[in-house]
Amino acid sequence: MIALIDCNNFYASCERVFNPSLNDKPVVVLSNNDGCVIARSNEAKKIGIEMGIPAFKVQELFRRNNVAVYSANFALYGDMSRRVMSILSGYSPLQEVYSVDECFLDLAETATPKEYGLRMKEHVGRWTGIPISVGIAPTKALAKVANRIAKKYPSQTGGCYVMDTEEKRVKALRWLSVEDVWGIGRRNAVKLQAAGVFKAVDFAEM
Repeated sequence: MIALIDCNNFYASCERVFNPSLNDKPVVVLSNNDGCVIARSNEAKKIGIEMGIPAFKVQELFRRNNVAVYSANFALYGDMSRRVMSILSGYSPLQEVYSVDECFLDLAETATPKEYGLRMKEHVGRWTGIPISVGIAPTKALAKVANRIAKKYPSQTGGCYVMDTEEKRVKALRWLSVEDVWGIGRRNAVKLQAAGVFKAVDFAEM
C-alpha cells in the first residue's frame, strides 16, 4: 500500500502555528507582491474566497469577514515543510517528497495502515502544529483519491482513509469528477466531458 500525505491548507496552517489566535478564523495568504490568493483556510473557503483570485477583487469580502491576510513567507513554509517531511520519513524507508506539502510513503510492510496513518497524523500535529490528511491505497493515483476523501470527510474518516477493497475503489471513482483525477488537467477534462466522460470511473473504463 502507498500513502499520500498532504498538509491541509499548508501556507495558512503555517501562519496559524505562529499565531494561534487565527484558529477558526478565515485566513488567506497572498502571492508575491500581494497579487493573488494562493492559500485559504477552510473558513476562508466557506465565505467564497476563490483560489487564485486577485486580492484587489475581494478587498470588501476581506473587510466584511475580518479575514486575516498574509503576504507569503516562503522561507517559513520551507522550514515547516522540512520539519513535517522529516517526521514522516520515520514512518517508511521509502519516501517521495512530491511537493512542499505532499509526500508519498511506501507502506508495504504495514499490517494496520489505518492505525498507522492516524499515528502519523497525531505525530505531525503534535510536533509541528500542521494538520495533515492521509490517503492510503494500492497505487499513487488511488492514494491521491483516498487523500481527497480523507480531507473532504474528516468527521467520518478521522483524516485518514484507506482504500483497501475493490468496493471502496469503485465507489470512490464513481464519486470523483474526471477533472479531479491526478494528471488530467482542466483542458483535458473539458475534452473528456465533451465525449461523455464525467466521472473517474468513466475514465477508468475507457
